[in-house]
Amino acid sequence: MSDIIYTKVDEAPELASASFLPIIQKFAAAAGVSVGTKDISLAGRILATFPDYLTEAQRQPDDLAELGQLVKTADANVIKLPNISASVPQLVAAIKELQAQGYALPDYPETPATDEEKAVRAKYDGIKGSAVNPVLREGNSDRRAAKAVKNFAQKNPHRMGDWSADSKTRVACMTSGDFRSNEVSATLANAATAKIVLETAGGQTVLKEGISYPAGTVVDATFMSAAALGRFLAEEIEKTKAEGTLFSLHLKATMMKVSDPIIFGHAVKAYLAPVIEKHGAALADLGVTPNSGLGDLLAKVQDNAAIMADIEACMAARPPLYMVDSDKGITNLHVPSDVIVDASMPALIRAGGKGWGPDGKESDANCVIPDSSYASIYDEAIRFFKENGKLNPATAGTVQNIGLMAQKAEEYGSHPTTFEIAEAGTVKMILDDGTVLHSHEVQAGDIWRSASTRKAPIEDWVNLAIDRQKAEGIRAIFWLDASRAHDAELIAYVKPILDAKGLSDTFEIMAPREATRASLETITKGENTIAITGNVLRDYLTDLFPILELATSAKMLSIVKLMNGGGLFETGAGGSAPKHVQQLMEQNHLRWDSLGEFCALGESLTFLADAKGNEKARVLGRAVDAATQGILDNDRSPSRKVGEPDNRDSHYWFARYWAEALAAQTDDAGLASHFAPIAAALAENEQQILSELAAAQGDAADLGGYYHTDAGKTGAVMRPSETLNALIG
Repeated sequence: MSDIIYTKVDEAPELASASFLPIIQKFAAAAGVSVGTKDISLAGRILATFPDYLTEAQRQPDDLAELGQLVKTADANVIKLPNISASVPQLVAAIKELQAQGYALPDYPETPATDEEKAVRAKYDGIKGSAVNPVLREGNSDRRAAKAVKNFAQKNPHRMGDWSADSKTRVACMTSGDFRSNEVSATLANAATAKIVLETAGGQTVLKEGISYPAGTVVDATFMSAAALGRFLAEEIEKTKAEGTLFSLHLKATMMKVSDPIIFGHAVKAYLAPVIEKHGAALADLGVTPNSGLGDLLAKVQDNAAIMADIEACMAARPPLYMVDSDKGITNLHVPSDVIVDASMPALIRAGGKGWGPDGKESDANCVIPDSSYASIYDEAIRFFKENGKLNPATAGTVQNIGLMAQKAEEYGSHPTTFEIAEAGTVKMILDDGTVLHSHEVQAGDIWRSASTRKAPIEDWVNLAIDRQKAEGIRAIFWLDASRAHDAELIAYVKPILDAKGLSDTFEIMAPREATRASLETITKGENTIAITGNVLRDYLTDLFPILELATSAKMLSIVKLMNGGGLFETGAGGSAPKHVQQLMEQNHLRWDSLGEFCALGESLTFLADAKGNEKARVLGRAVDAATQGILDNDRSPSRKVGEPDNRDSHYWFARYWAEALAAQTDDAGLASHFAPIAAALAENEQQILSELAAAQGDAADLGGYYHTDAGKTGAVMRPSETLNALIG
């Protein structure tokens, strides 16, 4: 096993790796550090799941499973780039691409009928959504802006949209019948095995059995009423029309792979209700599945003039939709994975509450987040900025995050204990001793789910927060709502630990709405705070505050201290990666910023030095920090426009600054002498290298695929400087 594992992923981060990884491997080798790769890309996971359909040459190992075992050991040192959490349309597109490349994979069965189709569907369902993170995250999250990044953001503040007190932008969420209002929670005194059953007039159906929980596990259950959801969406569509704003739906149909695609489908049906009511049978015959989105629907009915005319009439009578791409007519409801709440809401808030409409102009929006569990953080942020105006990045403090996510903690709507109810009845969670732990009366179409959080990750999370606050000496808030069932169980863990260590007065406990305002007030004053949150809020806040502070969450330092002693270093968010790939394929310009990779690399090398006693790795890590500072100080990050420096240029400058820092350091004479000629050569050939990189831009780029690119073609695109390649190897 290599000393460091660098993950092979998808889209823009993977394209950047084709340029950056050879540099890492070249430099690391000088310190005796090996850097290998493991494939956790969507295409790679598909191929690893269906070996029986492939030739011997096409088969590949299950790298995700191997990494899942590695992260449970003290030897783990993994740099994890953002991977696709696939929605069904993305999964289907990836399958079709692989089939076109000669891989005889089975189709994705939308409505499986035979046992074979059901088995295939089950395997594919294990790939979609957040299939990677729960496997690798065997530790809790420490996520914050690196000092160099924060300093640069303050010296070079990004543009913020202006807020006005009379903005019509608002957040709409359900007030009853949602996951928040129906939640029940309990902490198990003893280890137990549970089953989930649906009791109906016709008997009992086992939905899931053999679920094992260790003692001390917090087990939740809840459901969303389909009828209440339908009423809510219909009302909000009418309200949005009356208010003259954009209708924008904000979900996470990628990570919440079971619950949110269903909710998304309800929104599509609500928006097109007159069409579906009139043409329901015809749409069903055409294979329309609302959960796949408006784009899939339009593709399947485009040859039916009557349906198309009614769709156009319906959309003209509805409020305009928030757009993903106004120029191409791609709406908020086109694809479930196109609008991801933790990226879309911060972007809208940063823009002064504005979203793009179908007319290509910015407009106020009704931000529809059906479940009220965490909608309050966005609602309160919008209220705060209406009252106080936009945040000033030049003077704003920072919000760090300690997130509870180890061992699938609070896996929400993506776990195998989420179900769309087929028939009215009672869902019960029954323990092996016969105790009914949780029970809900449900109707057909309701979405029922259970989640759990184990004792050891909770205690580790609290102690990680204590360590972080001690190191920083700043305000620290547990974002927990005592009036919510799940949070009340967590508070019962948190308070005794703080009391035992005499730290009750050092930490605050606030509901998310109050914590949002307190944190915004704190950073507005130029001060810093730590948000200590569960898994969902970790996901949301580590986009919200970085996008407000830094303009992006891709530049965050993200350290996962694995519970068995290893390290996992995450490199930031990949939400805008598809647009980056599109620009590269059209103009051969990649605007992806690898700053997150730079930060993770430095931490990984330092961790390796501590774990293995490799002092050369420590020297490399310090030099990485110097190179990262050089990128920021000299404005060597990628530009958004073709013809200007892009991701590949930034990698040249990083290599040069890294080599120069290693040549100048005095801690290791051997490394200094090794890198001195490399640094000199990179400097001497600057003009030639940059001209070769610039010459590559402008024309369309052939990658040999989107989800499964051709390595040779991608290497040629991402390493176009022969001079730089000769120096790096």
